[in-house]
Amino acid sequence: MKLIKIFSIICITLLQICVVWGANMVCYLDTSRVTDVQQTITEIDPAMQFCNYLIYGYAGVNSETFQLKNLDRGLNFDLYHAVTALKRKHPHLRVLLSVGGDRDIPSDLDEPNKYLMLLENIAHRNAFINSAQSYVSTYGFDGLDLAWQFPKNHPKEFHSGIRRAWHKVKGWFKSKKVVDEKAEEHKEQFVTFLRELQQSLSSKGAMLTLTMLPHVSAELFIDIPQVMPYLDFVTLSTFDFLTPFRDPKIADYTASIYPLYERDPAQSADYQIQYWLNNTSQMGKLVMGVPAYGRVWVMDKDSGITGYPPIHAAGAAPAGNLTETPGFLSYPEICVKLHKNRDLKGDAAPVFKVGDPTKRFGTYAYRDADDNGEYGLWISYEEPATAANKASYAHVRDLGGVALFDLTTDDKLGVCGEGKYPILRSIKFKL
Repeated sequence: MKLIKIFSIICITLLQICVVWGANMVCYLDTSRVTDVQQTITEIDPAMQFCNYLIYGYAGVNSETFQLKNLDRGLNFDLYHAVTALKRKHPHLRVLLSVGGDRDIPSDLDEPNKYLMLLENIAHRNAFINSAQSYVSTYGFDGLDLAWQFPKNHPKEFHSGIRRAWHKVKGWFKSKKVVDEKAEEHKEQFVTFLRELQQSLSSKGAMLTLTMLPHVSAELFIDIPQVMPYLDFVTLSTFDFLTPFRDPKIADYTASIYPLYERDPAQSADYQIQYWLNNTSQMGKLVMGVPAYGRVWVMDKDSGITGYPPIHAAGAAPAGNLTETPGFLSYPEICVKLHKNRDLKGDAAPVFKVGDPTKRFGTYAYRDADDNGEYGLWISYEEPATAANKASYAHVRDLGGVALFDLTTDDKLGVCGEGKYPILRSIKFKL
């Protein structure tokens, strides 16, 4: 009887280890819109029961000293302390500080990329590493996440049919735009940087993770077999394949799981994940990124009336009241537009939702432009059902888990009638 009890305890322990390792829920917290520390903590606290990791975004790099710097303007370091203090109430939670994340915007857009300059110089790397070690220990973080701001790929034009075939042939004789002339050097330097940083952090028991930002080429900048030993996990941002700012004239699915007909196959989660799986056997270290928001274009008279993508668009739609970002709406900002009141007109008129019974491409919603060519919208977005489909995909592919981008754009107050954090919960329950 005693042996059976011991065996049962061992089995339960092993099962718990497998669950934690094999199905992690990684939650990103983008603090760029945070103004009230206590309100933020109150709002995100209910979500912590579902998160294995909380990634605090974002810190930056000082362009003169190459040390880590705080990007939370007006908050000092209060939010750092408040977020890491959540571990006292949620002891299972590990909190990491993320660097970059496309939030570290230079005052002069023409200045050299400091993230590349840091890699090139050992003194710059040491300055960063020493400051990172200090930040982690001083504010109680469990490690560092690098959402490294490498140069991005250039937007691709969409062509179909004969025109697409011609442009493909034409491309054989035309060189591609160079993203980074020293990409091969930076690729090698990034391996060195990760090795040095990991040695410093691991000596204090801290973690090191990597977030691949949208439109950053792993082929150009990441030597996957070489970097994986230094990383606890890698989050792949498998979304924002198109955005109203990169692709203002064409509205299309922004975060499909599988490639779409007559589209670039690289603009799909499956393609991006498979590229990494082709270069590493450590699928348990790969985490699939899922957004909790939508990208929004303007539909005009040239967009047609069907809404079926891809369609002509007229740039980014106006900002929402909550996120205040053109071409971008949080999930609660989208769900309130899905009402059925046909009597409302103009910007208050409802948008029509088109689901995805194939579970391959995602959901979109649209509102035709009116007789004056105004108030048209086209939205590609994530909802609980599509997020659950992606969690199922991650499970089938034996990935290490799913990451939500981010807690502030999920329905944290339950205004959509699905409870608080419906997208987060839909993912967690599938894992």
